[in-house]
Amino acid sequence: MRRLRRGDRMVLIAQRLFQEPHKVFPLGTFTEWLGAAKSTISEDLSALRALCEEFQLGRIETLAGAAGGVRYTPLCTPAQIAEIAEDLAARLRLPSRILPGGFLYMTDLLSLPSVTSRLGDVFATFFAGRHPDVVLAMEVKGIPLALMTARAFNVPLVTIRRGGRAMEGAESASVTVNYVSGSSRAVQAMTLPLRAVPPGARVLFIDDFLRGGGTARGVHDLMRECRAEVVGIGVLIEASQPREKLVDEYVALLTFDGVDEAAGAVRISPSRRTLRRVSAAAPGEPAPVVPSKPAERS
Repeated sequence: MRRLRRGDRMVLIAQRLFQEPHKVFPLGTFTEWLGAAKSTISEDLSALRALCEEFQLGRIETLAGAAGGVRYTPLCTPAQIAEIAEDLAARLRLPSRILPGGFLYMTDLLSLPSVTSRLGDVFATFFAGRHPDVVLAMEVKGIPLALMTARAFNVPLVTIRRGGRAMEGAESASVTVNYVSGSSRAVQAMTLPLRAVPPGARVLFIDDFLRGGGTARGVHDLMRECRAEVVGIGVLIEASQPREKLVDEYVALLTFDGVDEAAGAVRISPSRRTLRRVSAAAPGEPAPVVPSKPAERS
């Protein structure tokens, strides 16, 4: 390999770290790859760390010890989260998004990687202290959002199926629980192969919309059957009504107060509760929102 300049090495190191967030890379990974001494790589990492701090691109940490190395953590600042929330709310307020029955069309936004990748970093910031082993999604609309959150944590995505149909082959054992749909109040079923979530796994559930919390409550019941722990619930939008939800602790980015079809008005705004939590972070620091453990209901 030709001798690389510092700028070249920093680009290559950053690309590798950003591609696999949360993974600890021994310094030897970069010395062998780039043909540079450890002292040189350490200087490159110091410069890269300073750039990430200056331009608020996340955090690069050097870990000491035998198992040490360097890792990248995607984190958003309070200002970045507020800007993302305001921008998304403005897009969703367009009268053209109103669907018959007072529903809101947002599938196009959730299909844009440029949008969902930023939202994945936001949820990774909210739950940075929860260290999930798996990110869960409910089919179908929540999958892109959960996938980008899983990418930001560098953990697997597991998708829950609606209904009780078999998956992954007829021989695969699965577990099914019933839950009350938040929109129709009808009793529905959700299914997951038992081997999809290992016993003892720490699970983060990410969804696009929360109304009454029935789906999220069902996920708690499903994970209990899998002997896994739900360490957080993150949703893009929460409905303001009903006020009482079936889950006690979750993080929502936006609050939806309904639509006025006659006036063509969509009442949606950044969640005041979430932004208060975000603004409590120290100046210049990322804004993790780590909710308490969701309370169990009998």
